[in-house]
Amino acid sequence: MTLDEYKKQFSDDDAVGWLSIDKELDALYPDQEPKHYVPPISYMLGGPDPLDGISVYESSKQTDHLHFVTYGFSELYYDEAKLESEFSKWGFELTFRLKPFEADNGNPSWAIALLQNIARYVFDSGNWFEEFHYMPANGPIRLETETDITALIFVTDPELEKIQTPHGEVTFLQIVGITSAEYDQLIENPEYAEELVNKLKENNPLLITDLTRK
Repeated sequence: MTLDEYKKQFSDDDAVGWLSIDKELDALYPDQEPKHYVPPISYMLGGPDPLDGISVYESSKQTDHLHFVTYGFSELYYDEAKLESEFSKWGFELTFRLKPFEADNGNPSWAIALLQNIARYVFDSGNWFEEFHYMPANGPIRLETETDITALIFVTDPELEKIQTPHGEVTFLQIVGITSAEYDQLIENPEYAEELVNKLKENNPLLITDLTRK
């Protein structure tokens, strides 16, 4: 896209990258209006949460689950200087698929906090994630919960393809909850990451996180 085309198609008020993400989600979830969570104080105004928003869709594919999608790791707003960059900001957005957990009572606010915590790490450290990266949660991924899911591995979202936005490439990276034993195996053998993901996909192709999984 040329600068002239960019100026003709968008105005200063347009969230150019946001619109690119929405286009993908509208195709995946036509006619569904997601729940959308925004920080009470914008990060640009000094708030603690780097992500501008997180949308949560309801999916019945494979099994009923919630599908979270972030807005903020990529370049969201009109910016002529970012036109035709190779990567849009960090070059990814995060997704997360969660099987409903009874104790949440339909309000998995901890998952929103988890995604914002990961964003804080990225924004503060300058380190980003790619497929088959993994990290500990330093305890249960849902705090104060009896669960074996204590770490995360990053995979390409099974349903959302990599997109080219006017500001560059964006990959949808899905975080997947893994057990302490699985994480220990990764520490012993980092090359095991892809094999672990393939094993998980055998019974769980969409890689939905289930806090009750052993």
